[in-house]
Amino acid sequence: MCFLDIAKSRYTTKKYDPNGKIADEIIEKLKEILRLSPSSINSQPWKFTFISDVKTKSELSKVSFHNEEKINDASHIVVFSVIGNVEDFENRNLSCLPERSGSYYNRMVKPKGEAGIKSWLSCQVYISLGFFLSACASMGIDSTPMEGVETDAYDRILQQDEYKTLFAVAIGYRDKEDANQPSITPKFRLEKERVIRTFSLNKQG
Repeated sequence: MCFLDIAKSRYTTKKYDPNGKIADEIIEKLKEILRLSPSSINSQPWKFTFISDVKTKSELSKVSFHNEEKINDASHIVVFSVIGNVEDFENRNLSCLPERSGSYYNRMVKPKGEAGIKSWLSCQVYISLGFFLSACASMGIDSTPMEGVETDAYDRILQQDEYKTLFAVAIGYRDKEDANQPSITPKFRLEKERVIRTFSLNKQG
C-alpha cells in the first residue's frame, strides 16, 4: 500500500478489540522505529514507555479522563515523555552531538530562556509522535494519540522524575464496530485550497 492510501485509511481509533494483542516482535520493531525518530539537531530529548501490564493500564486509565476505555482495551499504551531539566539535556544529550549542533543550540535555542527551551524540547517529542503514528498505520496497527491525560499522575504511577509525561498513545486493533473508522464515518479534512500554498517560478498560489 502506498503512503497516500495509508494516510486516507488511518484514523484515530475510538474503540479497541480487548482481545487484539500486538505480537512481541512487532512491539520490538515499534520500539526501534521510535528510537530512530527524527529531531532538530538530533537532540532526542525523549523517553518512550511501553505498557501492556493490565494493572498499570488500569491505574493510568483512571487519570485519563474520557480515554479510560481505550486504555483498558488497547493492547499497549505508549507514554511519550520529555527530559524535564534543561541542564540535564545540555549535559547528557547536547554534549554527545557534533560541535555544529551545539553551536546551533547556543545561538538559536538557548537565548529563548528556560521556558522557550522546554517548549522547543517538547516540540521534538511531537515530531516523534507523527513518525510513530505513521509507522503504526503502515503496519496495520490502530492508534489513538491522547493529550487528555493527567501528566503529573502518569509520572507518579510510572515512577519517573527526570522525564515528564507529555501525552500517550493507545495502540492495538480496532473493534469491528468502531464508529469512527472511515468506512462508517468518512474522514473529514479541510479542502486542499485552504491548507496548501504553492510558490512556483511564475505564480504564487
